Amino acid sequence: MTSAAPCRTSTLSRCSGAAPCTGWTAPPNSSSWPPGRRCTTPISIHRAWDGARVGVVIGCGIGASQTWETQHRRLLDRGPKRVSPLLIAMIGPSTPASEIAVACGALGPSLVTATACASGSTAVAVARDLLTSGQCDIVLAGGTEACNTPLIATGFAQLGALSTRCDDPSTASRPFDRTRDGFVLGEAAAVLVLERARDAAACGRKPRALFAGCGSATDAHHPTAPHPEGRGVKEAIRAALADAALTHQDVDHVNAHGTSTLRGDAIEADAISTVLPGGPFVTSTKGALSHSLGAAGAVEAALTVLSLQHSLIPPTANLESPDPAFDLNLVTKAAANERINAALSTSVGFGWPQRRPGIPHPLTAPREQ
Repeated sequence: MTSAAPCRTSTLSRCSGAAPCTGWTAPPNSSSWPPGRRCTTPISIHRAWDGARVGVVIGCGIGASQTWETQHRRLLDRGPKRVSPLLIAMIGPSTPASEIAVACGALGPSLVTATACASGSTAVAVARDLLTSGQCDIVLAGGTEACNTPLIATGFAQLGALSTRCDDPSTASRPFDRTRDGFVLGEAAAVLVLERARDAAACGRKPRALFAGCGSATDAHHPTAPHPEGRGVKEAIRAALADAALTHQDVDHVNAHGTSTLRGDAIEADAISTVLPGGPFVTSTKGALSHSLGAAGAVEAALTVLSLQHSLIPPTANLESPDPAFDLNLVTKAAANERINAALSTSVGFGWPQRRPGIPHPLTAPREQ
């Protein structure tokens, strides 16, 4: 199998209103693993907020694999007394959100979303729900992943998802290229700050963009392969458009999931050209940044916001020969300076159907609204 393609789910509620993304950041003083140095200086952004009204939602697809592998090796080689007494705290699924909450004094809901490679996007969508439901006034939402370990890399290689182009690793990831052969495993983190538009206006803060809507769907087809007609991706994009009260003609730019796998890219390309006819500018940043799994959706949401803010669409790195089967308006070679009124960021995750990985599609609307 050569595809890291999706199995998807619908788990997110629809809420009225739009939450502006007023910025994105990552806490500079969060603890490093293994622990020993913990945040002692809260980041400055929290000094003026009511911590009880601040939430944290972080997506993570795999978790603390390096800690698992390192501590397991210690157990096997050196015995149980050499295993860290903080092992359970280090490997807990809630750890990423908890660390940020401690660093920022966020006393509201602290959640971790795990929807495979859509985890970061799911986190942003859940954050929107916390705002529109009134549970929070500010939510720090994003994703993180650091799982470049021998075991995880081997697992993806055995699946057939990774590129085998070892002669020139810097060009191995080539989304939507006819010579693509798999993705490159990466690590990343990104966090966005979301609040309601009226709250930002009342405080005199100018948002970078407005989060207008999201959608999700599931193929319910196969543990790793996509539905042959891209059913889940198409329905998720349609749901995002409906939630945002926009039509396909309103979308100027798509920051695509585009991992550089044979089947995954083909299914996504067909979904975009089918649901969004008219040729919005399409790019995938994984050619340059590789695939950071659960963090990818958050990274790409932040990049989509920056594209809106600066009217600049980054090119797809290593895209030398676009697949002729794709009817896409791909940005190649150089960045495109284009006015963007609305942009779509897509994320796709795979896994066993009962694990219900999701594909939220945050749709970011004009920054003037």
